[in-house]
Amino acid sequence: MTIDQDFLEDLRRRFGNAAGGEMQDPHFREVAASVFKDGDSRKWPFADPATFLGASFIENGIRPEVLEALDVALIGVPMDLGVTNRAGSRLGPRAVRGIERVGPYEHVLRVAPMGKLKVADVGDVPMRSRFDLAGCHADIEACYRMVANTGVIPLSVGGDHSISGAILKGFASRTPVGMIHIDAHCDTAGPYEGSKFHHGAPFREAVLAGVLDPKRTIQIGIRGGAEYLWEFSFASGMTVIHAEEVAEMGIKAVIARALEVVGSGPTYISFDVDSLDPAFAPGTGTPEVGGLLPREVLAMLRGFRGVNLVGGDVVEVAPQYDATTNTAQIAAQVLFELLCLAMFSPSARKRAA
Repeated sequence: MTIDQDFLEDLRRRFGNAAGGEMQDPHFREVAASVFKDGDSRKWPFADPATFLGASFIENGIRPEVLEALDVALIGVPMDLGVTNRAGSRLGPRAVRGIERVGPYEHVLRVAPMGKLKVADVGDVPMRSRFDLAGCHADIEACYRMVANTGVIPLSVGGDHSISGAILKGFASRTPVGMIHIDAHCDTAGPYEGSKFHHGAPFREAVLAGVLDPKRTIQIGIRGGAEYLWEFSFASGMTVIHAEEVAEMGIKAVIARALEVVGSGPTYISFDVDSLDPAFAPGTGTPEVGGLLPREVLAMLRGFRGVNLVGGDVVEVAPQYDATTNTAQIAAQVLFELLCLAMFSPSARKRAA
């Protein structure tokens, strides 16, 4: 076999002297123009202080005047006082910030969100005491109530899953939300040992507070020996899809069911890394074998394009249990997928208008 010389000459003519950021396809050219603003040079991913997804950093950025100028705020919530097993997810935001290279292009959704949205890493939620779980929740709730008033879409990185209850109590205090929740656990248990703030209970508390609509909530990937603790999910009308059912139904059917459940109303997406099989994400406090594949999670998230996303979080990254950094890598990729979904959210389009 020989190479078609005319074809080869055409390739040489078109690409032989082209710069790395010079594209001929109109869509790729548009993407490259937003990425290579200063010629074919990009910021070194391993230089300067680390930020979420390499976004610009705004020191003390969780202020109304800053948030009102953004479309999406990336926020750290480094608190893990609510864990029932292995501690360490307080280090999750730092670990996810430390991932050097995610994006800038999402090849399935065909978007480069940093070039279209005003995005910044605005730092971490300030909390008054590292020893007081209830106090930390109060601080988180107050912070996100202020965030909600600015109209920005907050994408948060925890921290244990108890932070999500406090986020919802603040962020959705005026308008209850539906939720797509990807996790190994439903996190709808009751109080234990005198506390209702632990990471196994945030969504029971959110429903009872009137900020989360259980009929518009779907929980995906559930498994493990704590099923009996999740009675509230079934009693309140949440839709629960176990990990085994994901395989039986297929990803397209799971996506369709999720879209049916949340409808067109405001929706929050909460992702716990323990939804994944610990073979892929060992760096978490409560690993459960038999979990989802990263490819399955990414396919689901991409299938949620058009959901009215008003906020989301990625939680339970405990990096010290994963010498490979794979858990943080997956968490950063999920954060990037949420950012991409924000581009298609009616809330983002309304804000832009």
